[in-house]
Amino acid sequence: MVSTRIVALALVAGLIGACSTAPATQEGRDELVRRAAAALDEWNSDAPGLQTFARQSYAYAMFPAVAKGGVGIGAAHGRGVVWENGEHIGYADVSHASVGFQVGGQAYQVLVVFDDKAGLDRFKQGQLDFSADASGVIVEGGYATTVRFSRGVTIFARPLGGAMGEASLGARWFTFEPSKPTAAAAR
Repeated sequence: MVSTRIVALALVAGLIGACSTAPATQEGRDELVRRAAAALDEWNSDAPGLQTFARQSYAYAMFPAVAKGGVGIGAAHGRGVVWENGEHIGYADVSHASVGFQVGGQAYQVLVVFDDKAGLDRFKQGQLDFSADASGVIVEGGYATTVRFSRGVTIFARPLGGAMGEASLGARWFTFEPSKPTAAAAR
């Protein structure tokens, strides 16, 4: 019951905070970077080598908390941090809408690993999407699952808690915001 309430509160907070990809304050941005780095450290303790895999890739995005809920129609949202060649380059968010058999709520983490510049560029332009969900989660903590996608992108998901069952179809999209202005934007 407590984890279900936490997931519900996280979902509401995520939807309220969905107005901007990056947190509004520098303190909020620093906290998101800290949480994303800590999440990757935690994953590595559960799945040794995952952190090295991500850091040795061309780029990766870590979403430390994604909140999801639904009854027939579902929605999810979470904010993350993007690194390219070991350098923090920006912030991202993931949103998801679905329809089908689904009931409950859950929180999870997502790690998106890019093998090359082309995959990262698709992500930055919002062209990376995926969805055909089937899951059953009743957990307090979790395990890491991996889904391999074509064209140089690997996505890992790790449940944090909640209670949800689903068989649904949906759309997932990402938005990206650079952490510092580009030369073109500065002109």
